[in-house]
Amino acid sequence: MNWRDAEREYEDEVIGETTLARMFEESAERNANRPAQKYKGGIYDRSLTDSVLPAATPGEFRTISYTEMRDIVRKLSAGFHDLGVEQGDRVGIFADTRMEWAQSDFALLGAGAAVTTVYTSSSPNQVEYLLDDPGASAVVVENEELLANVLEVEDELDLEFIVSMDEISGYDDRDDIYTLDEVYDRGEETFDLEAYQKRVDAPDLDDLASLIYTSGTTGQPKGVQLTHWNFRSNVNAVRKRFAPRPDKPDDVPALDEESQAVSYLPLAHVFERTAGHFVLFATGACVAYAESSETLQEDFSLVQPTTATSVPRVYEKIYDAIREQASESSVKERIFEWATDVGVEYQRADSPGPILNAKRSLADKLVFSTVREALGGEIELLISGGGSLSPELCQLYHAMGLPIYEGYGLTETSPVVTTNPPEAVKIGTIGPALPGVDLRIDETVVDQETFTDDPGEVGELLVKGPNVTQGYWNKPGATRSAFTEDEDGDRWFRTGDIVHLRPDGYLEFRDRAKQIIVLSTGKNVAPGPLEDAFAASEIIEQAMVVGDGEKFIGALLVPNTEHVRDWASEEGIDLPDDPEAMCDDERVREYIQQEVDRVNEDFEKHETIKQFELVPREFTEENKMLTPSMKKKRRVILDEFQDRVDRIYADD
Repeated sequence: MNWRDAEREYEDEVIGETTLARMFEESAERNANRPAQKYKGGIYDRSLTDSVLPAATPGEFRTISYTEMRDIVRKLSAGFHDLGVEQGDRVGIFADTRMEWAQSDFALLGAGAAVTTVYTSSSPNQVEYLLDDPGASAVVVENEELLANVLEVEDELDLEFIVSMDEISGYDDRDDIYTLDEVYDRGEETFDLEAYQKRVDAPDLDDLASLIYTSGTTGQPKGVQLTHWNFRSNVNAVRKRFAPRPDKPDDVPALDEESQAVSYLPLAHVFERTAGHFVLFATGACVAYAESSETLQEDFSLVQPTTATSVPRVYEKIYDAIREQASESSVKERIFEWATDVGVEYQRADSPGPILNAKRSLADKLVFSTVREALGGEIELLISGGGSLSPELCQLYHAMGLPIYEGYGLTETSPVVTTNPPEAVKIGTIGPALPGVDLRIDETVVDQETFTDDPGEVGELLVKGPNVTQGYWNKPGATRSAFTEDEDGDRWFRTGDIVHLRPDGYLEFRDRAKQIIVLSTGKNVAPGPLEDAFAASEIIEQAMVVGDGEKFIGALLVPNTEHVRDWASEEGIDLPDDPEAMCDDERVREYIQQEVDRVNEDFEKHETIKQFELVPREFTEENKMLTPSMKKKRRVILDEFQDRVDRIYADD
């Protein structure tokens, strides 16, 4: 039996047709004494740890079991119910990814509520929209700062109560503001197991479980309606692909109850909510919550995880940090470069001979083993989603013994549509469809002459399956335009993404349909692959390709300032201190041109970058140039650097 048939037919105790709260209850029963969550001390002024759990030692992680987590979830659920949460209510969670986010999520789902998520980077006006649009009756906030953001707009909302995860002060005159431990205390007083179990099973599988608002790269975010079955079916399909199935060889990594994960992406985003939360807790894995994305190396070292989910931008930053540490001297830098070259050659070889095997062994001893130890030494598999990952960077991770399995999904698909199977990974692809998910390609949306070299089909990806949303909250027009019907009357979701469906069933991501650049010559260019080609560069930090309606492709490039200044120092070049002046320095531009030429070698003539401009600021969430899920806000970036784009095409 091949792996596709094996995963389609696979069944076990994790796979089921239950509500999400029941899914957690069943896992907690199976894994009662196993570790469920790890929380770090010295970060938050947690209200729960005073009365419910001991505080963790600052800088260290403390573990709770599934039995302990289930007790917290049950008491919180009863407390929320006592405060008035009923089946069908919408309740917001406005907090960073942390232990209490996960507990509150399952507690609210167990009370019958649908959870609506708010990013912590949201302004008061955005908070108002994200709570008012779904008609939220309550909100769980992280701390006093986020509570203040809610209170600033509370007159425009219809909130019955607000709960803070952390301790707060100065609200004794309010009888509608609570801390999470006060909700727990209410639940402890009123908890009735039989009544709770009824509430857990009360929702139909087609009832709303969550409203997740799209990141809003353009326009106002839309609330994606996701049901219990949307999520549950996606958990089932991911389980079929990553379970320790009996047909898998022993050396193929899997997700099981022994897995330990580090969670740091926003749980407000559907990727982490499913892959780093629902899937892992259904499996019986242990989830540790990182202090922040800036402390990942420390947290990985402490937790020693076997798995993690992340977006390409974070993998790029981790690799940059690894390379920087390995390049403390010119000798170490040359060894690192030699080792990565050997590793990639080994990865690409169908049958490595004795010489290449020996080189790979030496490279592992000198470099790769140290890299793995820096990430805890136990990584078995890493998952990438939320954007396209550079094939070169993916190959480098595999070469170091840190395999990344790239997948694809959207908020509207709960989210996983495709992912590389560990037993048949194909680097440079986003994998084949999960079992139970159907794909189609609409070839009419792109100029097919541009893609004549791609065997298979190229066009907009259409998706059908139990994981696909029924539509957008209070937006019937947007819902209608997001779907198309086939000749049999089946609804297919239009992803808006251009992909290449290969003859082997694997997908290659090209770009968002609306981001495909159409040159004045009529040629279509996907900017994503060009931008990804700089991901492993030590010279370029970020890239954004431009050129829509122009004769040629241009690019805005963010240089790695530290590297450029080190290069200049070695060359005896005195660069100006001002970042903008450095970007305009002709010597720097000549140096960067060599990197652009290197990247251009792998692309067709009409796709190559003919002109570029350097920009002095990194694209970040803080300066509004990236979404919370680290996608580029292209319109914002263009507005910010329009003068630089004008310079690219000044002589056109």
